[in-house]
Amino acid sequence: MPDIVFDIRSDAPLWVRSARNLASSIREMEPRQSERPGHTITTLGANEFFELAYADATRFVIDGDAKHLWGASPRPLSAGHLAIYLQGPLMGFVLRLRGVTALHASAVCINGRAVVLCGPREAGKSTTAAALALRGVPVLCDDIATINEKNEEFQMESGCPRICLWPDAVLDLLGSPDALPRLIPAWEKCFLPLDGSRARFEPNKQPVGAIYLLAPRGEQTNAPRVEDLSSREALLELVKNTYMNWLLDRRQRAAEFNSLSKLVSQVPVRRIVPHPDPRRIGALCDLIADDVQRLIVRTVSTVVSTG
Repeated sequence: MPDIVFDIRSDAPLWVRSARNLASSIREMEPRQSERPGHTITTLGANEFFELAYADATRFVIDGDAKHLWGASPRPLSAGHLAIYLQGPLMGFVLRLRGVTALHASAVCINGRAVVLCGPREAGKSTTAAALALRGVPVLCDDIATINEKNEEFQMESGCPRICLWPDAVLDLLGSPDALPRLIPAWEKCFLPLDGSRARFEPNKQPVGAIYLLAPRGEQTNAPRVEDLSSREALLELVKNTYMNWLLDRRQRAAEFNSLSKLVSQVPVRRIVPHPDPRRIGALCDLIADDVQRLIVRTVSTVVSTG
């Protein structure tokens, strides 16, 4: 049996037409912006189905169990156009419907540990991950980071082998906004392939070693810098940066809160204040690498002393 069935065709199947006849309510709306298509998420029935409608007329309907998904785009948009949504926000939507913990985050692999770069949109998650990748650090995932607990250890799953970047970030990292290919010709957004040519992909899940919460950029002379967080602050920030948390029911919300509470008690969570000057991205990468090394040494020392 397939884990999920994708039905990609222009005419809506019977189950989609039936779902659209149910009572509906808008749950989330993001207006179109110059660099983003914008979207509306509508609940159909009592959370029995969800419809995601984008400003470019791409549509998706998914059942509440996240087992069936239908999608269509108007011509001349291609299957590649649909795949961008399916590999990004739609996959995050599926994970959240199934109760999987997912953060607004990118993650890299340093010394065999997942290092999570977490924060809201435009915080610099992907840009920082790409800067580390261009220095030879393997990348686990970009933008949506899923965490699972197994045998009392939290592990980060791998995602798609690419990092999505806007042209201004490509300019800062590579000197030209056209240095990387576009996701699709109709969009400005580009991607850094993690195929080993410029940057590498880590295909295997890794234990979570550290989480960094990206704060708003600061002009201070000591930026970029790392700041300590209390467990309470760390927990509240992680809850705030979970992906589409409004989808969770009361039971799922309580379970996720307990899981994140356990996560912050086991894994170091720190705040990073980047500098807005793109010339300091190298200093930010050095800061993260050095801090991770210190945290790993500290964790090993703690395990040895208590073992």
